[in-house]
Amino acid sequence: LSPRERSRVSFYLRQFLDSISPSNVPLLNPAVVRETLETGGGNLLSGMETLSGDLSAGRVKRVEGSGFELGVNVAASKGRVVLRTRILELIQYEPMTDKVHARPILFFPPWINKFYILDLQPKNSMVRYLTDQGFTVFMASWKNPDESYADFGMEDYVTEGILPALEAATSISGSPDVNAVGYCIGGTLLSIAMAALRAKGDTRIHTTTFLVSLQDFAEPGDLGVFIDEEQIEALDRRMAKKGYLEASEMATTMNLLRSNDLIWNYVINNYYLGQKPMAFDLLYWNADSTRMPRKMHRYYLRNMYISNNLVKPGKLRFLGEAIDLGKIDQEIYSVGTMEDHIVPWQGASRTRRHVSGPVRFVLATSGHIAGIVNPPGKGSHLTNEDPTTDPEAWLAGAETHAGSWWNDWASWLAERSGKRVKPPLLGNEEYPALEQAPGTYVRETGGDATYPAADAALGVEESPSTYAKA
Repeated sequence: LSPRERSRVSFYLRQFLDSISPSNVPLLNPAVVRETLETGGGNLLSGMETLSGDLSAGRVKRVEGSGFELGVNVAASKGRVVLRTRILELIQYEPMTDKVHARPILFFPPWINKFYILDLQPKNSMVRYLTDQGFTVFMASWKNPDESYADFGMEDYVTEGILPALEAATSISGSPDVNAVGYCIGGTLLSIAMAALRAKGDTRIHTTTFLVSLQDFAEPGDLGVFIDEEQIEALDRRMAKKGYLEASEMATTMNLLRSNDLIWNYVINNYYLGQKPMAFDLLYWNADSTRMPRKMHRYYLRNMYISNNLVKPGKLRFLGEAIDLGKIDQEIYSVGTMEDHIVPWQGASRTRRHVSGPVRFVLATSGHIAGIVNPPGKGSHLTNEDPTTDPEAWLAGAETHAGSWWNDWASWLAERSGKRVKPPLLGNEEYPALEQAPGTYVRETGGDATYPAADAALGVEESPSTYAKA
């Protein structure tokens, strides 16, 4: 078998083995047998009621979400929306210190999920941590596309997302440049924008942080199992019906990558043990999926996963420029996570092979989400000052540090964020503050979560489309 075929066979073999694992078979799982005997089958009756509800909803319920409310106990950091485009709302957060670093931080999270993975609750909010450290933080909140976005392409995410956000952040902060952060696909898009802007002589991005982000897709991990020309064609035919990829399809794919944790765990607990899903902020966020515009998603899969064109100088063109990652000469802080099933850490570390600026690579424990949402006091991380581009050589010489990588990153940022100054106001004359954070776009449904209508929740009469036209 070819390496790709071997990987695919191995993946589906693991799915089959998970399905027949004794722990996933009720009669062979001692916890299920014991619970059934102790409750006289009450657990199975409760589980059947849960299963019936899940069948009606067309999904496995993984989290009790009634205890969470956007803007109250998740996505609750105070701030204002200061920019709205067709694809993005930009949130500026209130300062938490009397003085702030002059150069702000501008976040571009993935649009595969909602931004508030970076602002869950105060104890694990990256936004809250950074504002407590004296940074001015701007956050992109992406639109949840509908059928009208069928022809919305990857370059549109740059021209109507990254560029307007960059202009607003520099105007409001008074700083000529920003420290940009890209998470997952947000980092892939940011690297494209950086290469195009550098080719134009634009220096408004001072440094960049890539959080579990790929530029080199030579080894995409288990996600590559689902991506080849035949599967992309089949996917495109499904997307053509509505103009987007359903949020549930993306969620199913991601769940299959860790089926024991994200599928079988809930089958056993919910259906066989009769337990109710727990209230957990990270699972609540995970259930709040978003759609993918057809044109963008097709372009992304073909040019990144199939052809790996981003690392081939001149193969892609954005903003009228041939994309060459070698033009990126800014300092970069890159984070990989050891157990990442979406962005293998070895792939994340290969960024330094393609850019010309210095890269500090840090390897965190845990996976794609928990390794990033990792406040001080938790886990550990590895560093290595050797600029080697060989992942295994890097790992062999790495030093392990107790605790989160957040403190290391904050120190790195502080040295590159300028002197401390009076905090900027929320918005300015050119970019007036609109409604309170977390804004309108984050409330648009498309996944498992259910929220009140955005306008009703915000208590405003104007619809999002009204703001966009304005």
